[in-house]
Amino acid sequence: MTKFKVLLTNTTIPEIGQRLLKTECDVLICEEDRKAILENIEGVDALFWWSNMNLDKEIFNKAGPKLRVVVTMTAGYDNIDVEEIKKRGIKFGNTPGVLNDGVADAAILLILAASRRYIEGRKAIEQSLWKFELNAQWLLAQDINGSTVGIVGLGGIGLAIAKRLKGFNVAKFVYTGHREKPEGKAFGAEFVSFDELLKISDFVIASVPLTKETDQMFNAEAFAKMKKTAIFVNISRGGVVNQPDLIAALKQNKIFAAGLDVMTPEPLPSDHELLKLPNCVVTPHIGCATEKTRNKMAELAANNILKALKGEPMLTPVVVT
Repeated sequence: MTKFKVLLTNTTIPEIGQRLLKTECDVLICEEDRKAILENIEGVDALFWWSNMNLDKEIFNKAGPKLRVVVTMTAGYDNIDVEEIKKRGIKFGNTPGVLNDGVADAAILLILAASRRYIEGRKAIEQSLWKFELNAQWLLAQDINGSTVGIVGLGGIGLAIAKRLKGFNVAKFVYTGHREKPEGKAFGAEFVSFDELLKISDFVIASVPLTKETDQMFNAEAFAKMKKTAIFVNISRGGVVNQPDLIAALKQNKIFAAGLDVMTPEPLPSDHELLKLPNCVVTPHIGCATEKTRNKMAELAANNILKALKGEPMLTPVVVT
């Protein structure tokens, strides 16, 4: 019996995902390199996508008509041409849910580091500027205790962040999105407009997918509506932020600080302006970068592929409308 042929687009895909596929499929693994992908994709039945590169018409054309399953080992898929997937009748899946805890933990790290002025404090030590005087008004931070936390996008990740912050004695949680959510009401969070959230929140957390609607939604106008003491945190996609506008807001102290796990471009150049700002904490897109999380993502992606190849429903399909 001929086995299905599956291409994995990254040599670092966790072994658990590779083993699952190898039990029932012929597995090809290539480097995360466009040339390598194009050289290996022709005639495959399924594509295990683990890359920040664009998955586009050129790659689909090179794959040919046998390709009938694509699964990305990510929750977001803004780098994937879903119109081509829809047009070709390809089954498409992703790996949401299993990365919620890892990303939420990373958000807490950024919230604490930005609000407690971690970068400024570390630089003060390195430059021998550490002051320790009784009653000195130096390096004063913003409190989470008693604050209002605004979450833009109360999906699985947004809710996981809120649950973690509850232990910090937050006074009020608000959120915004397309509609009020039962899980938000059950948690005790208040549904408000985007403008209202910006105006009243001490912490503004971006937890939305990158779409035409959310593209650069955090811009000069949005930052101008926020409190001067507000902290902005982004663990979603860099494209939801107009980065020059954010840099200007931080430089001009229109907001207190920012914590970013995502930005544009990625990787960020070492001489980028964001890295020169004392009130901006930057981490290199490591929200889901834990061993446990990545293993779960690889396992889910592999099972999605196996089910789709057998004609069964995926565990986490993406419905392309």
